[in-house]
Amino acid sequence: MIVSPAFAGKRYAVLGLARSGMTAVETLLASGAHVMAWDNRDEPRQALAGRVELADPVTADITGYDGVVVSPGIPLNRHPIASAAQRAGVPVIGDIELFALARPSLPAHRVVGITGTNGKSTTTSLVHHLLEKAGVPARMGGNIGVPILGTDPLPEGGVYVLELSSYQIDLTRSLDCDVAALLNITPDHLDRYDGFAAYAASKARLFTMQGAEHDAVFGSGDAETAAIASTEGDRRGLDHVRIVDGAKLTTLQKKWPSLQGPHNLQNAAVAVAIVEALGIKPEQWKRAMRNFRGLPHRMERVAEADGVFYINDSKATNPASAAPALAAFPPDPEPRIHWIVGGLPKGDDLDECAPYFGNLAAAYTIGDAGPRFAEILAPYTQVHRSEMMAEAIREAMAAARPGDVVMLSPACASFDQFRDYEARGEVFRQIVEALLAPEEEEDA
Repeated sequence: MIVSPAFAGKRYAVLGLARSGMTAVETLLASGAHVMAWDNRDEPRQALAGRVELADPVTADITGYDGVVVSPGIPLNRHPIASAAQRAGVPVIGDIELFALARPSLPAHRVVGITGTNGKSTTTSLVHHLLEKAGVPARMGGNIGVPILGTDPLPEGGVYVLELSSYQIDLTRSLDCDVAALLNITPDHLDRYDGFAAYAASKARLFTMQGAEHDAVFGSGDAETAAIASTEGDRRGLDHVRIVDGAKLTTLQKKWPSLQGPHNLQNAAVAVAIVEALGIKPEQWKRAMRNFRGLPHRMERVAEADGVFYINDSKATNPASAAPALAAFPPDPEPRIHWIVGGLPKGDDLDECAPYFGNLAAAYTIGDAGPRFAEILAPYTQVHRSEMMAEAIREAMAAARPGDVVMLSPACASFDQFRDYEARGEVFRQIVEALLAPEEEEDA
């Protein structure tokens, strides 16, 4: 756990006691702060009884507090904590801002911050992997893994690698990353923002918090990312800004089994630019790329049987993140993707995926989006209105031929049928494994 004298004698309110909120409470208490804490659930409140002041900062008097630490999941555009804190003159922050405030008391280190609509987790874990393989002490946290405040401080020379969602950036005021990266910006989470421009502006704040002497890395491919890169180039000079597209890595990519497809080429290019900005040499990262294993639910190969590959890409929760998965398996020579698609839709179209409909051998629609997606896809490929995951897998398995790919890449949220994308991916894995398992012989 990170403990800092920066919080000693100060007062903070923590709203939301899930993983990051509870970790923030423990850090603040261990650092000598007074803590008010609240959650609508009884269990976390009971766990803190006698250790903190249990009160809801929305209705309690928080005048004079040093901050209200809220969970990134709390929608500030709708939740009353925003106006309550404003009336009291108290900043609304998150656990990443607490980490930023604690940095001066930590051993000398550097911080990498990675954001973008799609590809953040893969790129973050890849940067962490490349650093560790190069012998650099590294910790990974933020929107991936454990909350960064819950990790042990790194020794001098270490690097904290943070995946940062727009929600986390919104709650951060002073994180000056040594290297910051933006992969891409596509429409997402628009229920939390006043339009797409406001969402893009949230991503841009990661760079405005940086000192002009620090490095910024940008992917290529969308106008919003290009505009932020141009602004930062003007502010800090082109020596500290890199825009990458992966073209120089194309011939190497075939040696990276867990980084296939054009989207992963972009992720890899950004990761390479980050670690090179930190001083890692090409001979170091090239060796390490080959044994990167990837992440669950992100183009994860869960099985291979009779020449058919089964891919779990459950993390693709919008069409923009599903499109690269479709692009990763072009016809060879015939279309070979059996696409399981659907769930709780974030929009009414599959426009980002449309350029790759020619890669589809068939589509299997599930969930709330199933009927609409079936209508969209019917002119381009054979469509099975499967409705449920198990039926979609059975139908795809029966139709697939050697060289084909059965892929769950839903282009939708999971909440119509599953707790989250991870639960959806695990169900996919379990059903595939069960259907592929040899039938047990009956007792004689």
